[in-house]
Amino acid sequence: MQSRRPVYSVKNGVFKVILAVAFLSAMFAISHTPNAIADGTLNLSELIGEAMKNSPELLVSESKVLASGYRISQAKALPDPMFMFGYQNEGFRQLTIGTEPNAMGMFSLSQMFLFPGKRSLKGEMAAQDTESLKAMHDAIRLRIVATVKQLYYDLFIAYKNIDILKDRVDLFSRIEDAATARYSSGMGSQQEVIMAQTEKYMLLEKEEMQKQKIQATQGMLNSVIGREINSPLGRPVKPAAASFGLNMEELLQTAKSNSPEIRSREKMVQAAEAKVKMAQKEYYPDVTLAGGYFPKTNGLLDMWSVTAAVNIPIFYKTKQDQGLLEAKANLQGAKRELAGTEYMLSSSIRENYSMVQAADKLMTIYKESLIPKTYQDFQLALSGYATGKIEAITTISRLKALLDTEMLYWGQYVEREKAIARLEAITGNTDSLSGVKEK
Repeated sequence: MQSRRPVYSVKNGVFKVILAVAFLSAMFAISHTPNAIADGTLNLSELIGEAMKNSPELLVSESKVLASGYRISQAKALPDPMFMFGYQNEGFRQLTIGTEPNAMGMFSLSQMFLFPGKRSLKGEMAAQDTESLKAMHDAIRLRIVATVKQLYYDLFIAYKNIDILKDRVDLFSRIEDAATARYSSGMGSQQEVIMAQTEKYMLLEKEEMQKQKIQATQGMLNSVIGREINSPLGRPVKPAAASFGLNMEELLQTAKSNSPEIRSREKMVQAAEAKVKMAQKEYYPDVTLAGGYFPKTNGLLDMWSVTAAVNIPIFYKTKQDQGLLEAKANLQGAKRELAGTEYMLSSSIRENYSMVQAADKLMTIYKESLIPKTYQDFQLALSGYATGKIEAITTISRLKALLDTEMLYWGQYVEREKAIARLEAITGNTDSLSGVKEK
């Protein structure tokens, strides 16, 4: 009797294969997901790299630069030649070609040649416009890097505040326990218990607000780096504090030398200067050369011609003069825009530099003085409250002061890093501006 393999064993084998394929596919997807780290943390450098590849704003700017580069050769090219063909007849009753001397076919080819110097000036204008767009593309790239950093720091501080709030909820629970013990022993009132519970619930409210901030910041960060708005993001690790090695004068000089925004405005000025020269060239005529051939039949001689035509700028008062004035006005505007950009960047440098300096001083005060003292003050108040020497409101206010001080410290930490990120974008030089140090 011939044995037959059970059907369920084949199904089991197929099922195992499907499971294996699904497992390998999942592992492949995880390993190729940007910023997907085994411990669920978020990496800043990987986020920046992803933004440089996928940022919609950066991709649009790149396309504009590419398109602008194609205009240079077009600007320098000669106008298209013109080919003319036709027929000339004598009278309207019949075709007279071959019988009348003025009846003939007509073919001609003409080409306009611009006055010497015009083509090179047109190419220079297009080239300077392209260089301006390239510099602005660099400025956008630096701004996106700064934006990613700032959103990363905002995300970090939101998670950090939640950690602080959770820790302080435990301390409020200690006050609540002490108040409950005092109330049970008749030493305190029920109002003290309710007061401690209210403060604890207010911290839970703040925690929910921080969670909402995390959701909003993640959406903005996904938008900047070119992801779907609801793509999951891990928790940011603590960013190492950047060292700050330049003074105000060095920052201003670095911005003047390296800022892509200033370089873009300088290229716009150079393009405007080329347009002024081009407007001056418009007073000179262009030349159009043409060659014609006129065939005849029945033994009549064919005809040919060579002609040259020039435009006469007799309306220069209303055309060339006004064009030159327009070009000069645009040049003046470009120079003023360059000066305005320099003033604006100098103001931004001063503002962010002062923020870094203030944050350094405040962080030192918070870390070395205020936080240790307020924590010690709270411990003494808690001990005094447990023994009945201090009121509940005093103990709670000391704990709230500790909470505020800790959150202020980390707030200054983040504001310092964000200010340095903005300075990097403004000056266009990230190497000489910051290093890394623990703080």
